[in-house]
Amino acid sequence: MSDLTPSELDKVRSILKREPNETEMGIFTVMWSEHCSYKSSRIHLRKLPTKSSRVLVGPGENAGIIDIGAAPNGDRYAIAFKIESHNHPSFIEPFQGAATGVGGILRDIFTMGARPIAVMDALRFGPMDDPDNGARNKRIVEGVVSGISHYGNCFGVPTVGGETVFEPCYNGNPLVNVFALGVFRHDEIFFGRATGIGNPVIYVGAKTGRDGIKGASMASEEFDENSQGKRPNVQVGDPFMEKLLLEACLEAMKTGAIVGIQDMGAAGLTCSTCEMGSRAETGIEFDLARVPQRETGMTPYEIMLSESQERMLLVAEKGREDEVFAVFKKWGLDAVTIGEVTGDGILRVKDHGKVVAEIPNRELADEAPLYDRPHGVKPYRPAPMEAPEFSSKDLNADLLALVGSGDLCSKRWIWQQYDYMVRTNTIAGPGGDAAIVRIKETGTSVAMSLDGNGRYCALDPREGAKLIVAECCRNISTVGATPVAATNNLNFGNPERPEIMAQLVEAIEGMAEACAHFETPITGGNVSLYNETLGEAIWPTPVMGIVGLLPTTRPVTIPFKHQGRTVMLLGGIGTTDATRFGGTQYAKVILQSMWGLPPALDMDYEKRVQSAIRDIVNHGHAESAHDVSDGGLAVALAECAYSGIGASIEIPTHARPEFALFHEGPSRILISTAVPERIEEIARKYNVEALRIGVTMNGRVRIGDGSATWIDSPVDRLKQVWENALAEQLAPAHV
Repeated sequence: MSDLTPSELDKVRSILKREPNETEMGIFTVMWSEHCSYKSSRIHLRKLPTKSSRVLVGPGENAGIIDIGAAPNGDRYAIAFKIESHNHPSFIEPFQGAATGVGGILRDIFTMGARPIAVMDALRFGPMDDPDNGARNKRIVEGVVSGISHYGNCFGVPTVGGETVFEPCYNGNPLVNVFALGVFRHDEIFFGRATGIGNPVIYVGAKTGRDGIKGASMASEEFDENSQGKRPNVQVGDPFMEKLLLEACLEAMKTGAIVGIQDMGAAGLTCSTCEMGSRAETGIEFDLARVPQRETGMTPYEIMLSESQERMLLVAEKGREDEVFAVFKKWGLDAVTIGEVTGDGILRVKDHGKVVAEIPNRELADEAPLYDRPHGVKPYRPAPMEAPEFSSKDLNADLLALVGSGDLCSKRWIWQQYDYMVRTNTIAGPGGDAAIVRIKETGTSVAMSLDGNGRYCALDPREGAKLIVAECCRNISTVGATPVAATNNLNFGNPERPEIMAQLVEAIEGMAEACAHFETPITGGNVSLYNETLGEAIWPTPVMGIVGLLPTTRPVTIPFKHQGRTVMLLGGIGTTDATRFGGTQYAKVILQSMWGLPPALDMDYEKRVQSAIRDIVNHGHAESAHDVSDGGLAVALAECAYSGIGASIEIPTHARPEFALFHEGPSRILISTAVPERIEEIARKYNVEALRIGVTMNGRVRIGDGSATWIDSPVDRLKQVWENALAEQLAPAHV
């Protein structure tokens, strides 16, 4: 049965000039699936900025690459990075779905020639206290976290941070987005291209099985009541095998015998063969009888569409195959010549010498139908514009409720399962504004931030996407790094619905504007559509991964360090109104409501604030620094105080206390310092505000406006609630 539309099937017939057979139909179905072809989003993705003086490889390869500078010996180094989703598999089989998501993105990195040195993950789940879905959501959380930790820990790559969010819209469709980054020299970059007519095509790695067949097609469909039966579509991962594959591939690359390499990810052998040929404008001919198989009786359809993990496809220089085989034999891995590069541009698949598929590579890989789907309507909004009447009964209780909420509480239960120090490059790991890993060879460190906000984007996808880019860049800047490039994961519902397609277009255009403004070109990414269950779409959830560069040094971190230091708010108090308060964590947790618009962003002012904080941090004027974001100023102050040192704060504002304490206006950073006048001097240089709002003190967080005390809480109490909340939510209910 075909998953192609009648018009797509007509196009297949036109390309082949005949009826496709079963194997060819399967090949077209997976390659022209939304997951592989981006047929609903590609025309809009072209709006994203993709170039800068640092970008060496942009979209279109397995991962983007940017230059990070020279080592003392003159060698130039680069980083490869990308984000991918494994949303649908992680709902069906949480452990293996998440584990193979990690495995897939790691292969994207080392297929470029880079050694992976860091992983981050952006996770979205339904609430664990949901009366109808809570038990299932807990199982998904536990399975996904276990899968990520298992694969990353066994492979030996640190998981250095990320984010975890809980919303009802993810009850039937969790999101698992995994970001990976690797490092290498410029002369070690490889591409997924089948160059050189007559060169051998070599299959390496694990044997092919029946797991993951049509996984790409499954990832391009909505969920329904039968989705749990799709477990065979979910791949099974082996991180120990992948570690061997990494070492073998990197060693084989050093022989000089390899001219092209591609991992077998989505669509497996189909995708790797046709994409390598298409990029090089060549053909590939191979015989399935030579493909190592771990199951008997597999059909050509099954072999071509299997997404078994830990497999790669190489093109070697003719006559040097034995050099490649020797390396893989050393590591105990299969390495078999299955075919050769041809000059006719055709993907020709044989089975014991008989041709079972014959398809032009370029048409298959690059000529999938492109749809400019209708989007000339207002994006779907799940909330009204008008604000309800509200007034806090107890601001201390409000703050405790916020720091103990699913989105804002400590994620220690999650990240303590990850080995975030393996390879000894992690300078700042989970829990900071940005993770930092050092590049030993260059004296440079890479800062990484991963962020999204479905609430903001549900209210206004364009402005929400801009705010995500701004916050990601602010996180990078707060640790003293300069944002230089980005990758994105676009998680949305069914693009065939105009109000959902409008969300996607608005988000892409907002992201494009912000990335251009903050000089962070998109070097690649992932689009995950059809995130719906029984017709209910997730909120528009773009996730940004942004990298920045800084000299390797001791990082400035979030906690207050000493009593008696001046607390300053770089960027100013900000203003708010009721309309722009409806997407906040306060509205979600305390008012259990949602309305209006996301916070207002002035990108010029935001950029100046970021320049100022980099200047402040890199001159050593800040003892601590933390951006103000989810939960607003009160939550940021609590997070700075978990070291045991709190603060007494006076907020010079006439706003209602709820707004002053909990609004989430951007462009604000909390600093503690012994030299406030230096910070004021730098702030004047960049024409931004830097307000002295208080002083650090031991053991309490007190916040007022000069005439009244709004918050007065022991740090120990705040920290206890914050630290224990997630574990308590995961604890089994007492019967």
